[in-house]
Amino acid sequence: MQEATWKDVMREGIHPEYKPAKVQCACGALIQTRSTRGDFHIEICSSCHPFFTGKQKIMDTAGRIERFKNRYAATAAAEPKKVAAAPVPDAPKVAAKGDNRATKRAKVNAGKPKPPPKAEAEVAASPEKPAD
Repeated sequence: MQEATWKDVMREGIHPEYKPAKVQCACGALIQTRSTRGDFHIEICSSCHPFFTGKQKIMDTAGRIERFKNRYAATAAAEPKKVAAAPVPDAPKVAAKGDNRATKRAKVNAGKPKPPPKAEAEVAASPEKPAD
């Protein structure tokens, strides 16, 4: 079997021109490569990036976590103040944009007590409609 050459595989006239290009970084580094775009400039490269140069700043995560725990442990330990329930006004509230029907209903019924559920015995003892 004969090996296919690039001329046999690639169609002519449909591929972009792949020409030599120079990529210049803000630090002054010049990288020679090939591109369909041509020459261009970049802001950061492997020569000046902190990860590759070893000048990466390491965050003190343990200290930050401890400060968070200390800050919020004091507020959680404090007695929560009891707030009297505010009276529910009779006028309907303006619904926030994006509230669906269930959310609106829950907001309206928030201050009202729920009726007790009917017991099964009460439901069974209730008189049924007589058949005509």
